[in-house]
This record gives sequence, C-alpha cells and structure tokens, in this order.
Amino acid sequence: MNFLDLPAADGGMKRYSLRGGTSWARPAAPLTSRAVYAAAHVIPEVSADNTPGAPAVLDWDSTLAYRSELWSYGLGVADAMDTAQRGMGLDWAATQELIKRSGAEAAAVAGSGAAATAGKSVRDLLACGAGTDQLDLAALPSGRAGLDVVLEAYREQVSVVSGAGAKVILMASRALAAIAEGPEDYLYVYGTLLAEVDQPVVLHWLGTMFDPALAGYWGSTDVARATEVFLGLIMDNASAVDGVKVSLLDASHEVSLRAALPASVRLYTGDDYNYPELIHGDGTHHSDALLGIFAAIYPAASAAIQEYDAGNPDAGRAILDSTRDLGLHIFSAPTFYYKTGVAFLSWINGRQPGFQMVGGLQAGRSILHLSRTFELADTAGLLENPDEAAHRFGQLLSTYGVGV
Repeated sequence: MNFLDLPAADGGMKRYSLRGGTSWARPAAPLTSRAVYAAAHVIPEVSADNTPGAPAVLDWDSTLAYRSELWSYGLGVADAMDTAQRGMGLDWAATQELIKRSGAEAAAVAGSGAAATAGKSVRDLLACGAGTDQLDLAALPSGRAGLDVVLEAYREQVSVVSGAGAKVILMASRALAAIAEGPEDYLYVYGTLLAEVDQPVVLHWLGTMFDPALAGYWGSTDVARATEVFLGLIMDNASAVDGVKVSLLDASHEVSLRAALPASVRLYTGDDYNYPELIHGDGTHHSDALLGIFAAIYPAASAAIQEYDAGNPDAGRAILDSTRDLGLHIFSAPTFYYKTGVAFLSWINGRQPGFQMVGGLQAGRSILHLSRTFELADTAGLLENPDEAAHRFGQLLSTYGVGV
C-alpha cells in the first residue's frame, strides 16, 4: 500500500502518497550529552470499561513493553505524569501499580548490561510523578489544615516513587492551587518536602494550557512574579533539586530561567513547541529534556542526541527540527488532548492492540486531526512500517465512515 485516501479540510477526500519509513539506529552506548526522559503514556485493556470516570485498567504487558522500547533507544522514562493521563483518567490506585511495575522493569534493564543503558541506575532510567491526586478537592479544609492535608498527600506519593527506586518528580498540585492564598503557602509545602527528601528531586511547573486548574501557581497569575517565587525556592534548596521541568510553552522564559539557575540544577525542557532550539542551546546553556513529544518521536529523538554525542550538533538539530511540525500539531489547542496523538502513533506503529485510551480519551481529537498526525509522522520518518500503519489507519477511517 503506497497511498491512502484521507479526509480533507474542505469535506472532500485527498489521495496521500506514503513517503516510507526511516531506519533509526539504536545507540551503541548510553547517551551522554543531554539528560533525556520521554514522558510515556499508558495502554488500557481493550475489553475494559474505558469510559470517562471508570477506574483505569491497564494492559500491563503493552504498557511496560512501551517503556522497554524507550529504554532500548537510550532514553529515560518519565512515568506517571500528565502524559500517562494523571488527572485525566489514570486514578491513584492504577498509578501506584504503574510506578511499582515500572520500577521493577527499570531495575531489570539496569541489570541487563544492554548497550544503550549500560551503567545506568534505576534513577537514571526512571523518574515518576508524585502529586496529590488521591485527594477529594471538595473535601479539602482551608488554611493551614488544608496545606497539611496536601503535604501528607505528597508524602504518601513520594514514598511510593522512592520505594520503586525512581527519581521523584514533584508534580504541580490542583489541590494546592485550589487552597493556596499566596506564595508563602507554596513555599511552606514545597520547602517542607525539599527538606525531607533523601535524593534530589525534579520540580514540575505545568502551565494552564496543559491543566487550567493550575492557574496562579506559585501564588500569582503574573509569570514574572511566579518565577521569582519559583527561583527563590530553588536557590534556598538547591542541593535537594536535581532539576526543574517547565511546561509553559514559552521559549524566551525558559532561556531566561535556565541562565538564572544554580549550576547544579538542570532545566528539563517541557516545551513541546520549541524543544529543538532549547535542547540545541545558545552556546552557553542548553536544556535537557523531559517531554511528552519524545514518547511519540523517540527513535528520532534518540538519533538526534546520538549526533550531539558524536560532536555533530548541527545534524542533531536538523533531526529535531524535522519533527517540529508533528510536535506542533500533536500539541495544538486544546493542548491537554495531546495524549491522544501519542497513543494514536503507538497504535498505528503496532505498539498497542487497539486505539483506546483510559477514560475514552481517544475521542479527544477528530479524525481530521488524526489524519494530519498520520501525514506528519510519515513525513518525519516515524511510521515504523508504513504499509501496516496505513492498513490500521484505513480501518479506523472506515469506522468513521470516511471514504465509505
């Protein structure tokens, strides 16, 4: 199959000719020039009640195999994050199990001696989100009592992540955003946690384009004022901070923050629009990466970092640039549905048995949007087997009545 009839924006049809796949080499040694984590999605059981509000039931074999695939390309895995549908279908019960199982898989990989991960620890291979999503927002008390409830929820989740051997990512908290009255409340909660951790953690600042419930995080809707609070927290606790993941989709803000961080603190870009130039750097600083888009483009992402490792930065940048249009499309507004594009590419590449998501989130994007995703993935050389991908997508198109 060298072509596929796709729906067009004008309501008609167009014939799309497939470009063909690209052979992306797995690394022969661990990646070194950038610290890179791909934020992985989860795969549900196809026969589960994958509807909004239903408990998450995961296909553990497929979910863990996807993480092994990412590790085989030398990438770390960021798990139990927003890409894994935290706050959008993945409940805390399933999240705990995911963290524990991913930790066990990471330990097996770390001990395997595989070329791409040789010498890596579980913390190098796996970082997991610790948040407060086990809380009922409607039942939160106000004031210091509420802050202490949030603090205890964080402690519970930090304990689960640490117990799995993974690096802790302190995720932004909807509960804290709901009850905090100003910067001092954020500093109380985060300052207490950073004083308690026994290994440096990653701080996660997630913008409202990803989660509208996080408006005013760090105590202000003014990004400059919020950044002052955030940076002050880091300066006061630098030894407890491995890095920061900033997901504001604002490259100039990231460059400014990156330059202001202590030398020991990494900036893991979460900018799925501007990641090529941020990872490439400005000659003085560069960003590392903790990206949802890397779960979709992982073979190309690995190839790019391999070029940086080999002293070919322009070649690495060119590979990242070749994926930019796909990233912009997958993360287009409403941005929080980007997860659908990640799962779609997983499915058409044969990494999961069906195009289903926890909570029915596969319905978050239109068939027209998915068609464009298919085209851009093909253009970027990210269809592992173009003929099989076209066959799978053709079946989905027919269920939508497209071309029938």
